[in-house]
Amino acid sequence: MSPAHAGLAHFEATMPLLLFLPPLGAVLIWSGNMTINQLTVGAIAPSSIAFLRWLLALAVLTPCVAPAAWRHRASLRREWPKLAVLGMLGMGLWQGLAYVAAETTSATNMGILAAMVPLLTVLLSALILREPPSMGGIIGGLCAFLGVSFLLGRGNPLSLLALEISRGDLLMLLAATCYALYGVMLKRWPLDLPPWVMLYGQVVCAVLLLLPFYLAGPMTPVTPGNIGLIAYAGIPASIITTYLWMRAIRQIGASRASIFINLMPLFSALIAMLALGEQVAGFHLVGGVLILAGVIMAQTWTAPWHGGASAAFRRR
Repeated sequence: MSPAHAGLAHFEATMPLLLFLPPLGAVLIWSGNMTINQLTVGAIAPSSIAFLRWLLALAVLTPCVAPAAWRHRASLRREWPKLAVLGMLGMGLWQGLAYVAAETTSATNMGILAAMVPLLTVLLSALILREPPSMGGIIGGLCAFLGVSFLLGRGNPLSLLALEISRGDLLMLLAATCYALYGVMLKRWPLDLPPWVMLYGQVVCAVLLLLPFYLAGPMTPVTPGNIGLIAYAGIPASIITTYLWMRAIRQIGASRASIFINLMPLFSALIAMLALGEQVAGFHLVGGVLILAGVIMAQTWTAPWHGGASAAFRRR
Protein backbone atom coordinates (compact mmCIF):
# COMPACT_ATOMS: atom_id res chain seq x y z
CA MET A 1 0.00 0.00 0.00
CA SER A 2 1.36 3.41 -0.97
CA PRO A 3 1.90 6.07 1.73
CA ALA A 4 -0.95 8.12 0.22
CA HIS A 5 -3.39 5.20 0.40
CA ALA A 6 -2.21 4.31 3.88
CA GLY A 7 -2.78 7.90 5.02
CA LEU A 8 -6.27 7.92 3.50
CA ALA A 9 -7.13 4.62 5.19
CA HIS A 10 -5.89 5.97 8.52
CA PHE A 11 -7.97 9.16 8.08
CA GLU A 12 -11.12 7.14 7.28
CA ALA A 13 -10.52 4.93 10.32
CA THR A 14 -10.02 7.83 12.71
CA MET A 15 -12.68 10.15 11.29
CA PRO A 16 -15.59 8.66 13.31
CA LEU A 17 -13.62 9.27 16.51
CA LEU A 18 -13.02 12.89 15.49
CA LEU A 19 -16.75 13.35 14.95
CA PHE A 20 -17.35 12.49 18.61
CA LEU A 21 -15.03 15.21 19.93
CA PRO A 22 -17.54 18.12 19.55
CA PRO A 23 -20.33 16.49 21.62
CA LEU A 24 -17.81 15.25 24.19
CA GLY A 25 -16.35 18.73 24.55
CA ALA A 26 -19.79 20.33 24.88
CA VAL A 27 -20.91 17.86 27.55
CA LEU A 28 -17.68 18.30 29.50
CA ILE A 29 -18.21 22.08 29.69
CA TRP A 30 -21.90 21.60 30.56
CA SER A 31 -20.87 19.33 33.41
CA GLY A 32 -18.95 22.21 34.91
CA ASN A 33 -21.90 24.50 34.29
CA MET A 34 -24.17 22.29 36.41
CA THR A 35 -22.07 23.41 39.38
CA ILE A 36 -22.33 27.01 38.20
CA ASN A 37 -26.13 26.71 38.22
CA GLN A 38 -26.11 25.85 41.91
CA LEU A 39 -23.54 28.54 42.75
CA THR A 40 -25.75 31.22 41.18
CA VAL A 41 -28.47 30.65 43.81
CA GLY A 42 -28.30 33.64 46.13
CA ALA A 43 -25.46 35.24 44.15
CA ILE A 44 -27.36 36.47 41.09
CA ALA A 45 -31.00 36.41 39.96
CA PRO A 46 -31.89 33.82 37.29
CA SER A 47 -33.21 36.52 34.93
CA SER A 48 -29.97 38.48 35.34
CA ILE A 49 -27.49 35.70 34.60
CA ALA A 50 -29.67 34.30 31.81
CA PHE A 51 -29.51 37.69 30.07
CA LEU A 52 -25.98 38.81 31.01
CA ARG A 53 -24.33 35.57 29.87
CA TRP A 54 -25.69 36.00 26.35
CA LEU A 55 -24.99 39.74 26.36
CA LEU A 56 -21.37 38.89 27.19
CA ALA A 57 -21.35 36.24 24.44
CA LEU A 58 -22.69 38.82 21.99
CA ALA A 59 -20.00 41.34 22.99
CA VAL A 60 -17.26 38.73 22.49
CA LEU A 61 -18.61 37.48 19.15
CA THR A 62 -19.44 40.82 17.54
CA PRO A 63 -15.91 42.00 16.60
CA CYS A 64 -15.10 38.62 15.05
CA VAL A 65 -18.39 37.57 13.47
CA ALA A 66 -20.28 40.81 12.68
CA PRO A 67 -18.44 41.39 9.35
CA ALA A 68 -19.36 37.89 8.15
CA ALA A 69 -22.92 38.35 9.43
CA TRP A 70 -23.18 41.56 7.38
CA ARG A 71 -22.10 39.69 4.25
CA HIS A 72 -24.86 37.13 4.91
CA ARG A 73 -27.46 39.74 5.90
CA ALA A 74 -29.86 38.64 3.15
CA SER A 75 -29.90 35.07 4.46
CA LEU A 76 -30.17 36.29 8.07
CA ARG A 77 -33.12 38.51 7.15
CA ARG A 78 -34.82 35.58 5.44
CA GLU A 79 -34.16 33.06 8.20
CA TRP A 80 -34.67 35.25 11.28
CA PRO A 81 -37.94 33.55 12.40
CA LYS A 82 -36.15 30.19 12.57
CA LEU A 83 -33.14 31.74 14.31
CA ALA A 84 -35.49 33.32 16.85
CA VAL A 85 -37.11 29.96 17.63
CA LEU A 86 -33.69 28.28 17.94
CA GLY A 87 -32.40 31.09 20.14
CA MET A 88 -35.46 30.84 22.37
CA LEU A 89 -35.24 27.04 22.75
CA GLY A 90 -31.49 26.46 22.97
CA MET A 91 -30.34 29.62 24.71
CA GLY A 92 -33.26 31.31 26.43
CA LEU A 93 -35.35 28.45 27.79
CA TRP A 94 -32.77 25.66 28.24
CA GLN A 95 -30.52 27.57 30.62
CA GLY A 96 -32.99 30.21 31.77
CA LEU A 97 -35.36 27.58 33.12
CA ALA A 98 -32.42 25.69 34.66
CA TYR A 99 -31.40 28.76 36.66
CA VAL A 100 -34.94 29.13 38.00
CA ALA A 101 -35.18 25.38 38.69
CA ALA A 102 -31.97 25.47 40.74
CA GLU A 103 -33.77 27.59 43.34
CA THR A 104 -36.30 24.88 44.23
CA THR A 105 -34.66 21.56 43.36
CA SER A 106 -31.37 19.79 43.96
CA ALA A 107 -28.43 19.21 41.66
CA THR A 108 -29.24 15.48 41.81
CA ASN A 109 -32.73 16.02 40.47
CA MET A 110 -31.40 18.38 37.79
CA GLY A 111 -28.89 15.76 36.67
CA ILE A 112 -31.57 13.09 36.43
CA LEU A 113 -33.85 15.29 34.35
CA ALA A 114 -31.02 16.54 32.12
CA ALA A 115 -30.32 12.88 31.35
CA MET A 116 -33.81 12.67 29.83
CA VAL A 117 -32.69 14.79 26.85
CA PRO A 118 -31.45 11.82 24.75
CA LEU A 119 -34.67 9.83 25.11
CA LEU A 120 -36.74 12.97 24.51
CA THR A 121 -34.66 13.66 21.38
CA VAL A 122 -35.29 10.16 20.03
CA LEU A 123 -39.03 10.61 20.62
CA LEU A 124 -39.18 14.08 19.07
CA SER A 125 -37.02 12.98 16.12
CA ALA A 126 -39.50 10.20 15.41
CA LEU A 127 -42.48 12.58 15.65
CA ILE A 128 -41.05 15.61 13.83
CA LEU A 129 -38.33 14.26 11.52
CA ARG A 130 -40.02 10.90 10.84
CA GLU A 131 -36.66 9.45 11.83
CA PRO A 132 -37.00 5.83 12.96
CA PRO A 133 -35.09 5.19 16.19
CA SER A 134 -32.16 2.81 15.94
CA MET A 135 -31.68 -0.32 18.00
CA GLY A 136 -28.67 1.27 19.68
CA GLY A 137 -30.51 4.54 20.24
CA ILE A 138 -33.27 2.87 22.24
CA ILE A 139 -31.34 0.15 24.04
CA GLY A 140 -28.25 2.32 24.51
CA GLY A 141 -30.37 5.21 25.75
CA LEU A 142 -32.11 3.01 28.31
CA CYS A 143 -28.80 1.49 29.39
CA ALA A 144 -27.23 4.92 29.79
CA PHE A 145 -30.25 6.18 31.73
CA LEU A 146 -29.98 3.16 34.03
CA GLY A 147 -26.34 4.08 34.57
CA VAL A 148 -27.32 7.67 35.38
CA SER A 149 -29.96 6.41 37.84
CA PHE A 150 -27.43 4.06 39.46
CA LEU A 151 -24.92 6.89 39.76
CA LEU A 152 -27.33 9.47 41.12
CA GLY A 153 -29.07 6.93 43.37
CA ARG A 154 -25.68 6.12 44.92
CA GLY A 155 -25.96 2.46 44.00
CA ASN A 156 -29.73 2.13 44.49
CA PRO A 157 -31.70 3.39 41.45
CA LEU A 158 -35.01 2.65 43.21
CA SER A 159 -34.18 5.26 45.85
CA LEU A 160 -34.84 7.92 43.20
CA LEU A 161 -38.53 7.00 43.29
CA ALA A 162 -38.72 8.51 46.75
CA LEU A 163 -37.66 11.95 45.54
CA GLU A 164 -40.40 14.54 45.80
CA ILE A 165 -41.49 16.36 42.66
CA SER A 166 -41.12 20.10 43.10
CA ARG A 167 -41.74 23.13 40.92
CA GLY A 168 -38.05 23.05 40.08
CA ASP A 169 -38.31 19.46 38.87
CA LEU A 170 -41.11 20.38 36.49
CA LEU A 171 -39.17 23.41 35.22
CA MET A 172 -36.07 21.27 34.63
CA LEU A 173 -38.14 18.70 32.73
CA LEU A 174 -39.48 21.53 30.57
CA ALA A 175 -35.92 22.80 30.06
CA ALA A 176 -34.77 19.33 28.96
CA THR A 177 -37.69 19.11 26.52
CA CYS A 178 -36.78 22.53 25.08
CA TYR A 179 -33.18 21.46 24.49
CA ALA A 180 -34.21 18.18 22.91
CA LEU A 181 -36.51 20.15 20.60
CA TYR A 182 -33.65 22.57 19.84
CA GLY A 183 -31.49 19.71 18.60
CA VAL A 184 -34.30 18.29 16.48
CA MET A 185 -35.12 21.66 14.90
CA LEU A 186 -31.45 22.26 14.09
CA LYS A 187 -31.63 19.05 12.08
CA ARG A 188 -35.02 19.96 10.60
CA TRP A 189 -33.83 23.41 9.48
CA PRO A 190 -30.44 23.06 7.72
CA LEU A 191 -29.95 26.83 7.35
CA ASP A 192 -27.64 28.00 4.57
CA LEU A 193 -25.36 29.93 6.91
CA PRO A 194 -21.79 29.42 8.15
CA PRO A 195 -21.80 27.92 11.68
CA TRP A 196 -20.45 31.03 13.42
CA VAL A 197 -22.91 33.32 11.61
CA MET A 198 -25.75 30.98 12.51
CA LEU A 199 -24.63 31.02 16.14
CA TYR A 200 -24.36 34.82 16.08
CA GLY A 201 -27.89 35.15 14.74
CA GLN A 202 -29.23 32.94 17.52
CA VAL A 203 -27.34 34.90 20.18
CA VAL A 204 -28.78 38.20 18.92
CA CYS A 205 -32.29 36.72 19.06
CA ALA A 206 -31.69 35.28 22.54
CA VAL A 207 -30.51 38.65 23.89
CA LEU A 208 -33.59 40.39 22.49
CA LEU A 209 -35.94 37.71 23.84
CA LEU A 210 -34.37 37.75 27.33
CA LEU A 211 -34.16 41.54 27.63
CA PRO A 212 -37.79 42.03 28.86
CA PHE A 213 -37.30 39.43 31.62
CA TYR A 214 -34.06 41.12 32.67
CA LEU A 215 -35.71 44.56 32.80
CA ALA A 216 -38.61 43.12 34.80
CA GLY A 217 -36.04 42.27 37.45
CA PRO A 218 -34.68 41.76 39.89
CA MET A 219 -31.59 43.18 38.15
CA THR A 220 -28.65 41.90 40.18
CA PRO A 221 -25.55 44.12 39.80
CA VAL A 222 -22.31 42.59 38.59
CA THR A 223 -19.97 42.12 41.56
CA PRO A 224 -16.64 40.40 42.22
CA GLY A 225 -18.68 37.56 43.72
CA ASN A 226 -20.67 36.76 40.60
CA ILE A 227 -18.57 38.02 37.69
CA GLY A 228 -16.77 34.67 37.45
CA LEU A 229 -20.10 32.84 37.21
CA ILE A 230 -21.22 35.17 34.40
CA ALA A 231 -17.89 34.79 32.58
CA TYR A 232 -18.00 30.97 32.64
CA ALA A 233 -21.64 30.90 31.62
CA GLY A 234 -21.11 33.53 28.91
CA ILE A 235 -18.04 32.19 27.11
CA PRO A 236 -17.31 28.44 27.58
CA ALA A 237 -20.88 27.42 28.46
CA SER A 238 -22.50 29.67 25.84
CA ILE A 239 -20.26 30.32 22.84
CA ILE A 240 -18.09 27.22 22.81
CA THR A 241 -20.71 24.65 23.78
CA THR A 242 -23.36 25.97 21.37
CA TYR A 243 -20.88 25.92 18.48
CA LEU A 244 -19.70 22.41 19.37
CA TRP A 245 -23.28 21.17 19.71
CA MET A 246 -24.39 22.62 16.36
CA ARG A 247 -21.35 21.02 14.75
CA ALA A 248 -22.12 17.68 16.41
CA ILE A 249 -25.74 17.71 15.21
CA ARG A 250 -24.69 18.52 11.67
CA GLN A 251 -22.14 15.70 11.68
CA ILE A 252 -23.79 12.82 13.54
CA GLY A 253 -27.44 13.89 13.98
CA ALA A 254 -29.52 15.05 16.91
CA SER A 255 -30.39 11.61 18.32
CA ARG A 256 -26.82 10.27 18.34
CA ALA A 257 -25.35 13.53 19.66
CA SER A 258 -27.87 13.74 22.49
CA ILE A 259 -26.79 10.35 23.89
CA PHE A 260 -23.57 12.02 25.05
CA ILE A 261 -25.58 14.09 27.54
CA ASN A 262 -25.79 10.92 29.64
CA LEU A 263 -22.10 11.47 30.36
CA MET A 264 -22.81 14.65 32.33
CA PRO A 265 -23.21 13.00 35.76
CA LEU A 266 -20.06 10.93 35.19
CA PHE A 267 -18.03 13.95 34.11
CA SER A 268 -19.40 15.93 37.04
CA ALA A 269 -18.20 13.24 39.47
CA LEU A 270 -14.74 13.22 37.87
CA ILE A 271 -14.54 17.04 38.04
CA ALA A 272 -15.48 16.92 41.71
CA MET A 273 -12.84 14.24 42.36
CA LEU A 274 -10.07 16.24 40.67
CA ALA A 275 -11.05 19.72 41.82
CA LEU A 276 -12.54 19.06 45.25
CA GLY A 277 -10.82 15.84 46.30
CA GLU A 278 -14.05 13.82 46.52
CA GLN A 279 -13.69 10.04 46.66
CA VAL A 280 -14.94 7.75 43.88
CA ALA A 281 -17.14 4.94 45.20
CA GLY A 282 -18.12 1.64 43.62
CA PHE A 283 -21.46 2.98 42.39
CA HIS A 284 -19.56 5.66 40.44
CA LEU A 285 -17.68 2.93 38.56
CA VAL A 286 -20.78 0.80 37.89
CA GLY A 287 -22.81 3.79 36.77
CA GLY A 288 -19.95 5.02 34.59
CA VAL A 289 -19.59 1.65 32.86
CA LEU A 290 -23.33 1.51 32.12
CA ILE A 291 -23.31 5.06 30.76
CA LEU A 292 -20.30 4.41 28.53
CA ALA A 293 -21.83 1.14 27.29
CA GLY A 294 -25.02 2.98 26.39
CA VAL A 295 -23.13 5.68 24.50
CA ILE A 296 -21.08 3.10 22.59
CA MET A 297 -24.21 1.11 21.64
CA ALA A 298 -25.97 4.25 20.43
CA GLN A 299 -23.01 5.21 18.23
CA THR A 300 -22.30 1.77 16.74
CA TRP A 301 -25.63 -0.11 16.64
CA THR A 302 -27.43 1.97 14.02
CA ALA A 303 -29.83 -0.63 12.56
CA PRO A 304 -33.48 0.56 12.63
CA TRP A 305 -35.55 -0.68 15.56
CA HIS A 306 -38.02 -2.35 13.19
CA GLY A 307 -37.74 -2.75 9.43
CA GLY A 308 -41.44 -2.28 8.88
CA ALA A 309 -41.48 0.89 10.91
CA SER A 310 -38.51 2.17 8.96
CA ALA A 311 -40.29 1.58 5.67
CA ALA A 312 -43.40 3.31 6.97
CA PHE A 313 -41.38 6.35 7.94
CA ARG A 314 -39.73 6.46 4.51
CA ARG A 315 -43.12 6.29 2.74
CA ARG A 316 -44.25 9.36 4.66
